[in-house]
Amino acid sequence: MESKRILITGAAGFIGFYLSKRLLEIGHIIVGYDNLNDYYDISLKESRLDILNKFENFVFIRGDLIDESKLMNTFEDYKPEIVVNLAAQAGVRYSIENPKAYMDSNIISFFNILESCRKYPVDHLVYASSSSVYGNQEKIPFSTEDNVDKPISLYAATKKSNELMAHTYSHLYDIPSTGLRFFTVYGPYGRPDMAYFSFTKKILDGKPIKIFNDGDLYRDFTYIDDIIIGIENLLFNSPVSPDGEAPYKVYNIGNNSPVKLMYFIETLEKFIGKDAVKEFLPMQAGDVYKTYADVTQLEKDFGFKPNTSIEEGLSKFVTWYKEYYEGK
Repeated sequence: MESKRILITGAAGFIGFYLSKRLLEIGHIIVGYDNLNDYYDISLKESRLDILNKFENFVFIRGDLIDESKLMNTFEDYKPEIVVNLAAQAGVRYSIENPKAYMDSNIISFFNILESCRKYPVDHLVYASSSSVYGNQEKIPFSTEDNVDKPISLYAATKKSNELMAHTYSHLYDIPSTGLRFFTVYGPYGRPDMAYFSFTKKILDGKPIKIFNDGDLYRDFTYIDDIIIGIENLLFNSPVSPDGEAPYKVYNIGNNSPVKLMYFIETLEKFIGKDAVKEFLPMQAGDVYKTYADVTQLEKDFGFKPNTSIEEGLSKFVTWYKEYYEGK
């Protein structure tokens, strides 16, 4: 495949790191953009960047997407053909505590991305949405055809807003755009604020883990390798305008196999080799009871569906975790 110039925002983040690494390995030119904020341990982000910086075809720019002029200058200097926007303020629970961070990072910053793509036309804009947009709906599995007008967290509302904004710019300015509704992504080099990561640390340290809704929650855990394959499949296949409609698509990327939280914890305990000290708590505001991805459209369009089991994925994560943090 011909080498492409690809701008990846959030390149020092979990998914951004893996996607950048994969695309660099197959010969693409990657411009990584990240503000390296301290939402979680910055040393983990620096470790990811250390790996990416070994590639000659990687350029890193430290900047915040809310800085419109810096972002525009990046588009002017590098003229990306494809943009993957993975930079965002993540976390449902944190959106209750710090809502302004979500408006700045997920609304204004995404607007700046769209404006940059308008002024410097791109072949494809791919951006992160979230399974959170489905809220607490009872119909399962969640389909991209479902109504998602009732978010139950500000985080979810910002992600739904991104989809609406992208559709508008696709319609008005013919910017091919694809939104990806990720379902609980996990794996090595993952986010320390995610349950599997923080649980592992606390189990090893002998500290109690908080289990909400008494463990009666289900998540469609999706291993990072499956996410990257999914993105790579669609990255170079931008949506076309059907019958005058906007060149716009949204896909679920999930494992299509929800796992009960208590089974997830038991599996984690098995690979760690130690039982967790458990603190059972009621449901927390903004949480959803169950996530379950319908990936029919992804499979139909690209012949792919995620399939890494929770056992395989957690085994790989725990092995990495022990090696990475040994002696730290």
